[in-house]
Amino acid sequence: MTLDLPSMGLGTSGNKDPEECASTVAAALDIGYRHVDTAQMYDNEEPVGAGLRQSDVDPDDVILATKVHPKNLAPEDVRRTTEESLDRLGVDSVDLLYVHWPTHAYDAETTLPVFDELREAGLTDHVGVSNFTPELLDEARETLDSPIAAHQVECHPLLPQEELRADAREHGYSLVAYTPLGRGEIFDEPELVEVAEKHDASVAQVCLAWSMAQDVIVPIPKSTGEHVAENFAARELELDDEDLAKIDGIDREKRVIDPDHRPWN
Repeated sequence: MTLDLPSMGLGTSGNKDPEECASTVAAALDIGYRHVDTAQMYDNEEPVGAGLRQSDVDPDDVILATKVHPKNLAPEDVRRTTEESLDRLGVDSVDLLYVHWPTHAYDAETTLPVFDELREAGLTDHVGVSNFTPELLDEARETLDSPIAAHQVECHPLLPQEELRADAREHGYSLVAYTPLGRGEIFDEPELVEVAEKHDASVAQVCLAWSMAQDVIVPIPKSTGEHVAENFAARELELDDEDLAKIDGIDREKRVIDPDHRPWN
């Protein structure tokens, strides 16, 4: 069974205020979002679950994803903390459970089989990975019985991730893009500004429309307030071939998330 993700999801990284987080999730669902992403590392699983319950949307219609903290990737910790995540979220299972970073306690041979076990036990429907390199993806595929349903990485017009997009196409999974707006640090790029002005759109909407035009990328922008609806409206923005060529022609690169424990160096 493959995981068919909506074209855009809601990211919740950094949204730690319980009331704001819950109200944002509920508002997003009411607007039309059907994919909500959280993580043990975000320290907001409980308010995300509260937001799901506040909305009138049937939880069965929402794809809920969370991620196991890299320090919790020893086998016994994966099992224990996944159950704790489900308790905080107020659910019996999630649609998608990720390895958040292949660092700290991560060991493919001992960590990944537990994700298979959790899937077999019904605690998650699908297994995902995050922040993996092509080599680590190959290793994970060799180790897992479950198919990789999604790979979550930083991805935006100034970090287009061509190699990982190709891997996603070849192996039939979604490349879920976190920080798809480059944390706003790419909004002054002239090519993006020019395309936004052409369409009377925001640069944020252009970045999201570019992501959704790539056929395997599912952006999950994090936002609050009016930006939740503004981002969702990017689903209606159609970039033409000239727009896409202009954006793809940007020859500058910017990686926003680059921690010391990154696996790509």
